[in-house]
Amino acid sequence: MARPRIYDPELIMDAAERLVAGSGPDGVTIRGLAAATGVSNGAIYHAFGSLPVLLGRVWLRAAGDFLDLQETAVQKAAESEGPSAGAAMDAVAAAADAPAAFALRRPAAARMLMGVSREQLLGPGLPDQLAADLLALDRRLLDLLKRLARGMWGRADAAAVAVITLCVVDLPTAAFRRALTAPLADEAATAATPIEADTRQRLEAAVRAVLTIPPPGRPGRRPSTATTKD
Repeated sequence: MARPRIYDPELIMDAAERLVAGSGPDGVTIRGLAAATGVSNGAIYHAFGSLPVLLGRVWLRAAGDFLDLQETAVQKAAESEGPSAGAAMDAVAAAADAPAAFALRRPAAARMLMGVSREQLLGPGLPDQLAADLLALDRRLLDLLKRLARGMWGRADAAAVAVITLCVVDLPTAAFRRALTAPLADEAATAATPIEADTRQRLEAAVRAVLTIPPPGRPGRRPSTATTKD
């Protein structure tokens, strides 16, 4: 009979997530994880194979959870007014605000995703399954960007997707990075990280302003300037 598992891999990933959020990827070692979790070095290696694979799984879990939240926020916003240009704009604004909402629910994960790039965590020679899972996540994000672009302008070409990317990736990163990368005490890594309401409102205003200018190229419909209901 197989030896019963006496540890939870999710707890190991939780600890790794906190360490990355607090100290960056260079602050994570198998020995440190063993000390933080009470799980032996050998058991951690047995569960994940290597530190890069463990960190890849941690990043993948956090990014997947964030995308789940973002997709849900987009769906709710899109349905709030029925199919319309105003609802399409609301959906993009909701996607842009998602990092702030995620920071309240998963602060360590939000800090990791904002402050550490995937390339910093992952080493060469990742297992095929992990590489495939990361590629699938990239495709999900691209599908969401295209869906938002189609909702706004009825098109999902490169120019339209670039404008949506500006709204839901570039602007939120610029607006929220300071709050989500400020140094914290170790014990604060898991504390909720509220983004100031003023910052969130100004981001929304910037996103809506960008969306009033259709992407270059073939003409699309000009969106409504309706605002999100409170």
